[in-house]
Amino acid sequence: MTELSDIQELDHIKQLVDSFYDKIRVNELLGPIFNHIIQDRWPEHLEKMYRFWQTILLEEHTYQGSPFLPHAKLPVNKTHFDEWLRIFNQTVDELFKGEKAEQAKWRANRMALMFLAKIEYYQNNSSIPLM
Repeated sequence: MTELSDIQELDHIKQLVDSFYDKIRVNELLGPIFNHIIQDRWPEHLEKMYRFWQTILLEEHTYQGSPFLPHAKLPVNKTHFDEWLRIFNQTVDELFKGEKAEQAKWRANRMALMFLAKIEYYQNNSSIPLM
């Protein structure tokens, strides 16, 4: 069995993102939502996710934008976020081990909690999502 290494470079980010979204695309709960929204723009979405995680984990500032806004009106709830986190954590654990890997899981959890809270707020109020 090969010893897992930590997330250290852009190729590692790409491996994580590609493996994660390969699982998402075929997931019974999440796949239909992601595939319906993204459609044929998967390469563009993956590039954006590479830049996002590169900025977060490697501190190489390549992502610009507001990550929440595109998600504001998704038809999702806690069950969806729990599944998203389960797949993300599983993917990280399969591929990497170390400080950055743990940070990736921590950041994903924080992001999921924040996104869920905001989405639930907008689902229950007539407010227009702000950036």
